[in-house]
Amino acid sequence: MKKRISLFAALFACFTLVNVYNSKAQSATKKQRVIKLNYNSTAGQFNTMFKECIGAGRANEGLRADWQQQLAMVKKEIDFKYIRMHGLLTDDMGVYREDKNGKPEYNFQYIDVLYDYLLSIKMKPFVELGFMPSALASGNKTIFWWRGNVTPPKDYQKWGDLIFELTKHFTERYGADEVKTWYFEVWNEPNLKGAFWTGTQEEYFKLYEYAVKAIKSVNNNYRVGGPATAGAAWVPEMIQFCKQKSLPLDFISTHTYGVKQGFLDEFGNNGTILDKNEWSVSGDILNSRKQIAASAMPKLELHYTEWSSSYTPSDPIHDSYHEAAYILQKIKQVGNAANSMSYWVFSDIFEEAGPRFTPFHGGFGLLNYQGIKKPAYYSFQLLNKLGETELQNTDSLSWACKNKNGNFQVLFWDFTNTHPGDSVNNQRYYIRNLPANEKGTVQVQVNGISAGKYKLETYKVGYGINDAYTTYIMMNKPAQLSKQQVEIIQQKNSGKPVSVETVVVDSKGMFNRNISIRENDVLMLNFIKL
Repeated sequence: MKKRISLFAALFACFTLVNVYNSKAQSATKKQRVIKLNYNSTAGQFNTMFKECIGAGRANEGLRADWQQQLAMVKKEIDFKYIRMHGLLTDDMGVYREDKNGKPEYNFQYIDVLYDYLLSIKMKPFVELGFMPSALASGNKTIFWWRGNVTPPKDYQKWGDLIFELTKHFTERYGADEVKTWYFEVWNEPNLKGAFWTGTQEEYFKLYEYAVKAIKSVNNNYRVGGPATAGAAWVPEMIQFCKQKSLPLDFISTHTYGVKQGFLDEFGNNGTILDKNEWSVSGDILNSRKQIAASAMPKLELHYTEWSSSYTPSDPIHDSYHEAAYILQKIKQVGNAANSMSYWVFSDIFEEAGPRFTPFHGGFGLLNYQGIKKPAYYSFQLLNKLGETELQNTDSLSWACKNKNGNFQVLFWDFTNTHPGDSVNNQRYYIRNLPANEKGTVQVQVNGISAGKYKLETYKVGYGINDAYTTYIMMNKPAQLSKQQVEIIQQKNSGKPVSVETVVVDSKGMFNRNISIRENDVLMLNFIKL
């Protein structure tokens, strides 16, 4: 009996030693995440292409007071430079009609109200030329609740004349020096035949030809481009067409979204699935830059005038805390390949599917109807807090920057795609309460700092922290929000620092700290020299 027990003990001891050895071996091979920085080692000017442009639903929504109030806040806190929207030429903007003899009549009063406002808050229009005024359209096919006509013009010369008169009006009202700073983009997603364009690729190119000639006839320095396609399509074809026809092309624009299938699902009925491919979105942008570099026009600007995790305004990932880390991950991966990445869109005041019936419905916006800031909002706000000079940094999920006044910032995150895959779509997964698992710690080490006192503000976005949708879930998802409920959600998710402390840096000039992080957490350390 004693021998059996001794034998068991010996076997158990051996098993334990093997487990300890294996555990130590796994620990040794597991690379600890360390963000190691030197305040004096810089990588150049911080690339702010993420805030060059932001999307909005349609032009007519820009006449609303709540839309304008939200945009003013977004401009103040994130500082987007341009804004792009659909429907500048649709009937609800009252731009075009013809008299009984078929003579065109033009009216730009609604556009004036909108553009005057944009310029008053120091934003510029990224002018999307579309959709077709019904009096100029060759057919009755429309898209969206607000009926944007997507057919080619019945008369291409009249289309060219409309674009000429509009451009001339902009020049007279705002001056050529101002309009030179704008971008003119011809149409939206013409490769989605039957959805945004009933014509062929050849007919789109003809539409572009008449538009670019009209704009350049007013001022040859005005910037015109396209093809504004879905799914990063037609880039080589667009360049080849303009080269063959000796047509001006000042930039390429196209779109990409991070779900696996489809291009259009305005009501969210088909269901979407977040792509597990690590390089979704960013891979398209990098490839577009390669296509341009290999073309006859290798130095063209590249503007992604729409991008997000999902192309439908009925996708709850837009409301989820997962979106915050997703945004940062994609922008970081793109590097300097794009001149702008215009997130689609700034506000849920967005009516492609008509007015929505709940305060959180998976809308594209950084803000919901009530102006409640989603986690996605805070990604851009924290990016905008980064200083003008970037520090050298080998960590792929962070930025570190500094200002001339001695302040510096470290923004870092975890991105974990927790979506279970094809077994469930986004519309069923991201509406749930989804607690985040722990991911260990991140060591932040900064050397070469000037000795002295610093105020350290720590910002955080993640599950339950600046996470308005989870707060909404905890309220049992009321179909309508009272003023008090809006205030509660806003106060709980205000974006204020989660901690503020004083840090003393001695003559060694070092800051070193281990910081806990969970799945899809976003954190910023903001050092303010006292």
